[in-house]
Amino acid sequence: MAITVVGNLKGGTGKSTVAFNLSLWVATNRNAYVSVYDLDPQATLTDALEIRTEDGYTPSISPYNDINEIKNEGRNTEIIIDIGMSDSAAMEKALEIADRVVVPIAPSQADVWSTQRFLKLIEKARSGKKVEIVGFMNRADTHHGVRETDEALAAMKTLSGIKMLECKLYQRTIYRRSFSEGLAVFELDRRSKAKEELDVLGNSLY
Repeated sequence: MAITVVGNLKGGTGKSTVAFNLSLWVATNRNAYVSVYDLDPQATLTDALEIRTEDGYTPSISPYNDINEIKNEGRNTEIIIDIGMSDSAAMEKALEIADRVVVPIAPSQADVWSTQRFLKLIEKARSGKKVEIVGFMNRADTHHGVRETDEALAAMKTLSGIKMLECKLYQRTIYRRSFSEGLAVFELDRRSKAKEELDVLGNSLY
């Protein structure tokens, strides 16, 4: 059993969308059982998974909303946790038990600063116990002339305690559209650039 927490302090980084797509990617592409925990009081991940179940899409994933429900589910289980900042107790518990923390980072200086604070929060929650922390640029700029994504990535690479992946998820309408329909991007359009991006991220993490 492995526990992956998807989180960051700043809102708008796309945590729930990433957790949703990753959970379905793992369930589809890896021989593993996936358990999803939505600890964000906004419960957007829960909404998307419920729409999926109501519409009869498979695989169907029923999310848990209580961190205390986590139990040892066997070696072949991947647990993905979407944390919300407004429930600090659940967030700290999730960070405490995580095997890995995946940090989506939007391309702005404010997001770099927020991630710095998040790294300190992880360190505090872990009480000295090491954990793998992996970051990647999410909602990256699609226009080659815009430099914010590269600048934010360069700034993130100067921080200690986090491994930055070169792969990126870009700012694409399909991420919002598929999420609202309860579908992963690779299910909505198997030929999309978003599907290719998610494949690279999934293979980098799993």
